[in-house]
Amino acid sequence: MSLPEHRKRIDAIDDHILELLNERARVATEIADVKREAGATALHDPEREDRVLARLEAAATGSFPAHAIRGVFREVISACLSLEQSISVTFLGPEGTFSHMAARRLFGLAARYREAATIEGVFDAVRTGDATYGVVPIENSTEGSVTATADALIESDLQVRQELVLEVAHAVLARTGSSLTSIERVYSHPQPLAQCRIWLAKNLPHAQLVQTTSTAAAAREALADERGAAIASRLVAEIIGGLDVVRDGIHDRAENATRFLVVGSSDAPRTGRDKTTVAFSVPDGRGALRRVLGVFDDAGVNLTRIESRPSRQKRWDYVFLADLEGHREDEPVARALSQLRNEAELVKVLGSYPAAG
Repeated sequence: MSLPEHRKRIDAIDDHILELLNERARVATEIADVKREAGATALHDPEREDRVLARLEAAATGSFPAHAIRGVFREVISACLSLEQSISVTFLGPEGTFSHMAARRLFGLAARYREAATIEGVFDAVRTGDATYGVVPIENSTEGSVTATADALIESDLQVRQELVLEVAHAVLARTGSSLTSIERVYSHPQPLAQCRIWLAKNLPHAQLVQTTSTAAAAREALADERGAAIASRLVAEIIGGLDVVRDGIHDRAENATRFLVVGSSDAPRTGRDKTTVAFSVPDGRGALRRVLGVFDDAGVNLTRIESRPSRQKRWDYVFLADLEGHREDEPVARALSQLRNEAELVKVLGSYPAAG
């Protein structure tokens, strides 16, 4: 076949895809009507979305790249959802941060996004109804816990609805025409600076490191500084413009990743592969923490993560934040939580949600 004939076939296929997308949108609208008639107030079902995307990825046996399937259908689902219900998402801003990237990965381009200056601002937006969901970082594989998120979870009545583990790739961004040898100042948030400290020591040992409130703010500083550069994501360069990627993949550890949480007014139903986050405090006394942790062991519940945070009630008083395998409605977890209430001074379930793949 000639090139024009191949292109004609592509056009016909694109027309057919568009026809199917319109049909999918019509069915999605009909499903929304059925939900409304049944009295549902929340039409968005993140767990159903995950099942759909997982099924499509598993069915990928053709020529279309398997790694692109989730991204393509995420946007299809997001666009159809926008016809059913407006989804607003607040993230730790500004635009171009990894929190922004995580929010887009979770909810697609059709959702309405709003940035917040602080993690507390994300929680406030959801609590007051200004946003349906909030997206916040909870821990990084290199630098550990994000304490502001841990504190906000403990103090808030919001629930964890979903989690996402996002690979974090840092790049050096500088004005067009810049090179490594011309860089005298490096701007970034403290976390990326820490995650790239070895690379910086080897490649820019004499550069001044300047902390900023976000990677997006760092990019704006670099844009205004002919001898400056920023450590940020490629997304920042796309959004702000005027910056080139001088070096990519500069993070010290190849497995560098950040875990993000979606917070909302309620947590998620059981899927069979879930996690539960719980906060608890223990009374003063010898062996108190050991007895509390023994509750989970006796119930056969695995703790995947635990950290302590100041209670802010009195000096040297702490609250523990723990992630458990299983849903709060699973019998072993429910039994452990019931027993925990007999041993601990405070027990607060912060949400059950599907475990990230």
